[in-house]
Amino acid sequence: MRVVNLGPDPSLAYRPDSHEKDKSEFRNFESGALFDRVFNTYKLMHTYQTLDFVRQKHLEWAKCNRFSMSMMENIDSLDELVDESDPDVDFPNSFHAFQTAEGIRKEHPDKDWFQLVGLIHDIGKIMALYGEPQWAVVGDTFPVGCKFQNSIVFRNSTFEGNPDEKNHALNTEFGIYEPKCGLDNILMSWGHDEYLYRVMKFNKCTIPEEVNKSSKQYTFIYAFKSHYQTLFFCQGLYMIRFHSFYPWHSNGDYMHLCNEKDLQMLPWVKEFNKFDLYTKSTELPDVESLRPYYQSLIDKYCPGILRW
Repeated sequence: MRVVNLGPDPSLAYRPDSHEKDKSEFRNFESGALFDRVFNTYKLMHTYQTLDFVRQKHLEWAKCNRFSMSMMENIDSLDELVDESDPDVDFPNSFHAFQTAEGIRKEHPDKDWFQLVGLIHDIGKIMALYGEPQWAVVGDTFPVGCKFQNSIVFRNSTFEGNPDEKNHALNTEFGIYEPKCGLDNILMSWGHDEYLYRVMKFNKCTIPEEVNKSSKQYTFIYAFKSHYQTLFFCQGLYMIRFHSFYPWHSNGDYMHLCNEKDLQMLPWVKEFNKFDLYTKSTELPDVESLRPYYQSLIDKYCPGILRW
């Protein structure tokens, strides 16, 4: 039996007019050659990703004391990884890194930091090569500690074994959180998004400030810079942290937990999302020809050997 995800995918609006795949084939969670693999990955994820599990993974991984490696070495290691939650591709994740980066580079040639985010956004998946099962690494993310919303992939058929689903302290709209507390204060299901965000912060990797200085927005920020500098200047890290949070950025759920910062960052996440999803193609890039350019971006923003 094929399980249909509730509602249309709002990111349909971002899909390209011409592509080797038809629009309806992207994020197909209803059928297809990879359906069983994808469904089984989400079934395990939705059974075992609990509040306690996520807290434990933060203790295990967020200290970045597992191994040392450069960014490009990490990207190369993803030659060994095929994302078992992805219904769109069945080739190593390293190619997707360059596809995303090149899509951004074409449309945003002046934002090299954005291109770098496209290149590295998935490299937290290296956890799968160091003992973590893929259901704790890949796939769409969602908050734990509050009600699982209907737009989560396979919502009605995969959570029955999750103990938090039956915990009255955790299955309400707000659960353990306060209204408009902000996504920075939410515990998300554990995966590559949160892990790479932690790695970037731990290693003090620099993502530059991005603002249009001629705009009214800049005048507003400048007047209140001490409070708003993080709000508008950390788009890159924010994209990394929440790019897999589809129930929020593509379906509009969990808005009751968002603060002003989240609402300001949402357009940036949506902009990133269209490159993350719709640059996927079996027409693989010539990685060797692209490597020198992207190595220069790595050297600029997150050079050397990093702690993971």
